[in-house]
Amino acid sequence: MGADDITADLDSRLQTLLKEHDPVSSDPRDFLGARFDAGLAWVHFPVGSGGLDLPRDFQAHVEAELAGVGAPPGGGGRNGIGMGMAAPTIAAFGSAEQQRKFLRPLFTGEHIYCQLFSEPGAGSDLAGVTTRAVRDGDDWIVNGQKVWTSSAQNAQMAILVARTDPNVPKHQGLTYFLCDMTVDGVEVRPLRQITGEAEFNEVFLTDVRVPDANRLGAVGGGWKVATTTLNNERVAIGSLAGSGRETGMIGKVAEAWRSDPQLRNPAMHDELMRLWVEAEVTRLTGLRLRQRLTAGQPGPEGAGMKVAFARLAQTVSGFEIELHAESGLRYDDWTMRQPDVVDFTGREPGYRYLRARGNSIEGGTSEILRNTISERILGLPPEHRVDKDVAWKDLDR
Repeated sequence: MGADDITADLDSRLQTLLKEHDPVSSDPRDFLGARFDAGLAWVHFPVGSGGLDLPRDFQAHVEAELAGVGAPPGGGGRNGIGMGMAAPTIAAFGSAEQQRKFLRPLFTGEHIYCQLFSEPGAGSDLAGVTTRAVRDGDDWIVNGQKVWTSSAQNAQMAILVARTDPNVPKHQGLTYFLCDMTVDGVEVRPLRQITGEAEFNEVFLTDVRVPDANRLGAVGGGWKVATTTLNNERVAIGSLAGSGRETGMIGKVAEAWRSDPQLRNPAMHDELMRLWVEAEVTRLTGLRLRQRLTAGQPGPEGAGMKVAFARLAQTVSGFEIELHAESGLRYDDWTMRQPDVVDFTGREPGYRYLRARGNSIEGGTSEILRNTISERILGLPPEHRVDKDVAWKDLDR
């Protein structure tokens, strides 16, 4: 079929969905379940797994049509890790049975996901994880500690990377699992950060049983699977720069500049214009990157977008503090709450300034991502690695 025929078919499916399930009066999970069953969750996913085997660029049409009638967002609106990271990984590496089992409750919001990757001694060097998974019949027994885990307090499921073979080099001994966060042996503890909130958690895994049926990819093939997850994560974080002009942090600064003439001075005007142009370039680059995703899975280019976003967010938030002077340091809530969604633009300048400090760490540190850009995009010689051919068990830790 041509593009016009595909669009017409999608419109017919959308009309049927909306006729049978009113998006306003229906229970959100019931509506999202019906949308999944109609193949309108991710149209580029396989038939039977929430999709129609169509090119990815038709997804934008579906999202626009449903947003226009007030339909609830996929994932229930608070499942960013599930929608942005777990779902594309399951679609890329999961069997047909795994896709049917895990994608529908993810899309309806019944299963909120978290990410069990980083550890106290393995963050930037993710391949150095020490959490062990040992085979026991049809299950794996998992023991270890994870850290900086967003949404763990609400999660029913997690994407987990664990070491299954200590006798091979570190990148080769990892395996990727989907872990049930509600089973015995999973303990979640909040971590209070500089903003006062406990947005992240540390997670302790003690003799946690994970069925082998929940393994994504081959035993020992976890690094390849995890790379897909990380590439999707970096595109998602980089996309926080906003899709519309003057969205995100730069929008708040521009709004304050226009609404309060007392804040203006010539020196800050030049700096604001420079930041505005940089924000616009970053936004358009992000749009271009997302358009390239229509050709398939994201590649290392997402690392560049993520580095650019982190630098911009920190610079703009610093400028905003200077713009507001002493009043910019204050914000309304220092309580140790655990938010479901990080709200950059709905809070005060002081909060944005503190929270932006984490942008260059989460989703891969800017330092490590610059290595990715130099080696995998620019083709520069890689850094010398003494651990490349050494079994993980023989490494100094």
